[in-house]
Amino acid sequence: MHLKRDGINRYRLVRAGNMRVDGLVYANEALRPLLDRDKSLVQLADAACLPGVLDPVVGMPDIHEGFGLPIGGVMAVAAGGIISAGAVGMDINCGVRLIRTSMVAADWDKERLCKLIERIEAYVPTGIGKKGRHKGITAQLFERVVHNGVAELVQEGFGSSEDLHYIEENGRMEGADLGAVSSKAIERGAVQLGTLGGGNHFIEIQEVKEVFDDHLGHKFGLFPGQLVIMIHTGSRGFGHQICTDYSRSLLKVAGRYGIELPSKGLACAPIDSPEGKRYYAAMACAVNFAFANRQIIMADICRALSDITGQNQKQLQTRLVYDVAHNIAKWEKHRNRRVLVHRKGATRALPAGHDGNPLVYRDTGHPVLVPGSMGTSSYVLVGTASAAESYYSVNHGAGRTLSRRAAGAQISRAEFEASMGQVIYNIKNYKDIVDEAPLAYKDIDQVVETLVEAGLTHKVARMYPLAVIKGKD
Repeated sequence: MHLKRDGINRYRLVRAGNMRVDGLVYANEALRPLLDRDKSLVQLADAACLPGVLDPVVGMPDIHEGFGLPIGGVMAVAAGGIISAGAVGMDINCGVRLIRTSMVAADWDKERLCKLIERIEAYVPTGIGKKGRHKGITAQLFERVVHNGVAELVQEGFGSSEDLHYIEENGRMEGADLGAVSSKAIERGAVQLGTLGGGNHFIEIQEVKEVFDDHLGHKFGLFPGQLVIMIHTGSRGFGHQICTDYSRSLLKVAGRYGIELPSKGLACAPIDSPEGKRYYAAMACAVNFAFANRQIIMADICRALSDITGQNQKQLQTRLVYDVAHNIAKWEKHRNRRVLVHRKGATRALPAGHDGNPLVYRDTGHPVLVPGSMGTSSYVLVGTASAAESYYSVNHGAGRTLSRRAAGAQISRAEFEASMGQVIYNIKNYKDIVDEAPLAYKDIDQVVETLVEAGLTHKVARMYPLAVIKGKD
């Protein structure tokens, strides 16, 4: 792979072989050597070989090897091109939601934080394969949710209609059709609404450590010392099964359409083909499921806060700052044309004035939520007009440097505990979450500064975790 410097923290992945377009990779001097440690650039080059792909395919500073498109990859495809399940990812609409409160973190000592963690866990199941605890989540409501998104849950008392204005796509992606989803996926999904999952998913109780932009901080309802809560989860087994099903079926049909696949992980079909349309419809179901999943978890967190404080939601002033998707394919307008943007481990970042913003953030640009690794800072950013070069996309987190297996083998208990510092965590045996240790990830500060220096993002606030809830794999 030949990388050519192309500006501040920018590298051009020069077109070669069967590549139809160049790649554009963002990295600063500290992150650049990490690009040679895995196959993420090869995977980005593979994506550049697909029919209809636009110049360039993009690698974010948190890029690392995945299945198909690298995690931290962005691929835009023109009408008449292809759609790929592997360019969206297994955890469809894995995303982040930030909740603000009127409380200050200084009022929460270790004992009180531990009580809050225990109460949240009483409401929100964590870990792989767990079922939701809300008996009112019926098969009928599940079907309504996957077609119509968060609005259906608001009708059932999970949050308020105001929340819809603070969720990407207003909490509903159009085009969902449960008829395009396998019975196995439906079976897995129908029981998992309101569950966190395992892996890199988390609930974090955080303190706002810095507000870099007072005006935007005020607009977003953030202030130094504030207690906020971040949720990171997605479509659970429902989305995973949809990606698995379509990765297999698209692999079988690609040759029929004359598509020469650079890798099995990028199995695809023409966007307008029956198979392509069915995948989009199934993916949209998982997108809506994930928005709804985070909505239920937020309601349960607010309930736990009320239990511990003795105050209701109005008194605590719990409000949704924003909810953003990471793994998704969406029709958007770029460079005066309608294109399908695949974001895998990447976050949309629309600048102030862009008509794709929700009305509440039209004048500021919507908040871009970037979680760090467990035990490190997370950020709220906004995109700038210069982010047009990346299809208004930025990094979604820190990005791994060690695989889960390598992290488990290499990171000792002492190293893990030192990296967590004073952060409280709910898992007793460190081996159950060592693969998520900060040492397994890139430096979130370096990753964020890469795009700030490149002019694509602007920092609004930095949060630091006080307590973390994880689930066992």
